[in-house]
Amino acid sequence: MAVILASQSPRRRELLGRIISDFEIVPANINEEVKSYFTPMDYVLEMATQKAKHIAKKYPNDLVIGCDTIVTIDNEILGKPTSREDGFRMLKQLSGRTHKVYTSVVLMKDDQESSATVPATVEFYDLNDEEINRYLDTDEYKDKAGAYGIQEQGSLFIKSIQGDYYSIMGLPVATLYRMLPAFD
Repeated sequence: MAVILASQSPRRRELLGRIISDFEIVPANINEEVKSYFTPMDYVLEMATQKAKHIAKKYPNDLVIGCDTIVTIDNEILGKPTSREDGFRMLKQLSGRTHKVYTSVVLMKDDQESSATVPATVEFYDLNDEEINRYLDTDEYKDKAGAYGIQEQGSLFIKSIQGDYYSIMGLPVATLYRMLPAFD
């Protein structure tokens, strides 16, 4: 049995490597458009499930791990920014405020499925336009939910966190580690 990570995220690859030494990367290209009828927790779980299902169809005898991470504030889901301007808007919206980050993990093998959604709360310092633009110049915002990565230069914005740091990075390592034994 192979283990397949249905993600191309370098952060998830690095974090999964802390638990499992041998796994394959097979990205799941699905439509991640946010539908208005989804709550943030429903949406993130649905996206992780769709990613896992998409890859599990091709590899039914292998263990597939699907993940998704979102940032939410004011009941708005902040996905990956579509442009620099969108990234600026998101960071301005998060400035000086507290927001939620949710990561869902879905494991699938044969007819077996298990899932978990791990929340965290992040508080940002007040950010001025110069700080935001300097950060946007690094381009690290481009593939990040909420337009920031907590493990990189985005860490300079963080006043406090409550919850699982690794969930904010995109893969709740301890939760996943505890889910895996059911899939021997």
